[in-house]
Amino acid sequence: MYDVAVIGCGVTGAAVAYHLSRYDCRVLVLEEKNDVANGTTKANSAILHAGYDPAPGTLMARLNVRGVELAKEICRKLDVEREEIGSLVLAFNEEDDRHVRRLYEQGLANGVPGLEILSAEAVLEKEPNLSREVTSALWAPSAAIVNPWEYALAMAETAVTNGCDLQLSSPVTAIEKTEGGFRITTPSGSYESRFVVNAAGLYADRVHEMAGGSGFHIQGVRGQYYIMDKSQGDLVHSVIFQCPNEMGKGILVAPTVHGNLIVGPSAEPVDSPDDVSNTADGLDYVRRCAARSVPSINYRESIRNFSGVRAAAEIDDFIIEESKEAPGFINLAGIKSPGLSAAPAIAEEAFRLLVKGGLDPKEKETFTDTRRRVIFNRLSGEEKAALIRKNPLYGQVICRCETVTEGEIVEALHRPIVPRSIDAIKRRCNAGMGRCQGGFCGPRVHEIIARELGLPMEEVLMDEDGSYLLTGPTKGGAAQ
Repeated sequence: MYDVAVIGCGVTGAAVAYHLSRYDCRVLVLEEKNDVANGTTKANSAILHAGYDPAPGTLMARLNVRGVELAKEICRKLDVEREEIGSLVLAFNEEDDRHVRRLYEQGLANGVPGLEILSAEAVLEKEPNLSREVTSALWAPSAAIVNPWEYALAMAETAVTNGCDLQLSSPVTAIEKTEGGFRITTPSGSYESRFVVNAAGLYADRVHEMAGGSGFHIQGVRGQYYIMDKSQGDLVHSVIFQCPNEMGKGILVAPTVHGNLIVGPSAEPVDSPDDVSNTADGLDYVRRCAARSVPSINYRESIRNFSGVRAAAEIDDFIIEESKEAPGFINLAGIKSPGLSAAPAIAEEAFRLLVKGGLDPKEKETFTDTRRRVIFNRLSGEEKAALIRKNPLYGQVICRCETVTEGEIVEALHRPIVPRSIDAIKRRCNAGMGRCQGGFCGPRVHEIIARELGLPMEEVLMDEDGSYLLTGPTKGGAAQ
């Protein structure tokens, strides 16, 4: 019998597991995909929002500001790429100017630090590649960019290191109320737990219904993006927003922690939570809107398009509450933007509800709360030479675009949560994220995964379950 079962291991579920792993209780995390952070968490804008956008008094407002403050320490301790570069919300006319003033006042009410309204001249001095049509902007220095999948992975790995059980490829198919809590059925087995935390993202309403609950519906909203080559990465040096509308925070242009430029997202309701297709119309919309902010983006330097689907509920706020129909079942639902920003604060709220419901955990005497990785291309020449002398695998560059070494890939394959696909390696150490998008390094990464994990080549996946690359033996017995 587990004390708490967390359903879903995107950034919200990972943050809950990380928080609970500080305490002497048995925690299970069930994730439907074959890796953590492989849904909305891997396909978003990678922004830690300052917190001026949510309406004062909402959970979003309070947890956004608290979450970005917690993220500073979490990213520092767990070695996650994060850069506090600030954000600008641009105005282009008198109506936008009034909206910027309202956002400024909301931000003050929400406790966002350092907000300023800048004149057009001050905006263009800060960001000279912006449109000359800008009339004013809201400056929020506490906004940051982050590596979103590494953020979630770091918290999940730390939870596992501290004793949490993680079951991947384990979609929940049934939930039964028992005398002592809940029985949860998955293809990997049946599990019993006193409490359940529903962090199932786009499927949170369906998971709640399995436990006999009702009261909210999740609508998937797809956002389409461009990722630009590093040649475009210096066009802007802060996160550039336009005034938000009813569909979200609008089209943004921002640097990434890896030195690229991200442009997007659109906002399109979709029938299927799994519809992450890109469309010509959607991408054209992103380009046209982004040109209003940064007209000089060269889309010939686009290296990838992607889409992510975010979870929107009927109310414009997070749903964080115990189920009325199933006591002990905690819903964390409708976690759209600023969900990435708020994740560790959402975990604190979930913990309070669990304690209120009867969980009585004691803090562990020993808790591992640090984590370090080697990012070879960020080392000095002396540090690189010393590392290669210690382990020659760090002298073998596998991904030329991002200068990722065999040593980094091997290290990633022996972490607490073992990656079993080429894209899982890409998310952990950036191999394949560069201009050629794995065209050169993909086969070598494939070989290293098979070698290190003792797998036949044909069992190594591209990404999710079923995404096989090789299907049969050649004359020499190797897969083709």
